[in-house]
Amino acid sequence: MPLHVKKGDTVVVTAGNERGKTGEIVEVDRKAMRVIVKGVNVRKRNMKPTQQQPKGSVVEKELSIHISNVSPLVGGKPSRVRFIEKADGSKVRVAARDGSELHTLRKAAK
Repeated sequence: MPLHVKKGDTVVVTAGNERGKTGEIVEVDRKAMRVIVKGVNVRKRNMKPTQQQPKGSVVEKELSIHISNVSPLVGGKPSRVRFIEKADGSKVRVAARDGSELHTLRKAAK
């Protein structure tokens, strides 16, 4: 089953503590149905001491959020996504808000 978002999409967070923030999807975990969005859900993590960093460190990193809590950004607003199969056999992701094509999932049949 195709997902409504993919790596590289600009999305807006629609639920949770980060509601209203926008960013680009860096990674999609299809098995866990989670995404990592650049600049969203940033948390501090303590790193154990290693030979390179004997004192350890504190690292800020983006943690994942559930895929249902993000929507593609179309015209500055969140949009639902439809999947349309064209007459030539190609399948595309289309924004429900204005009908613009977001991505081609399958090329036209020859």
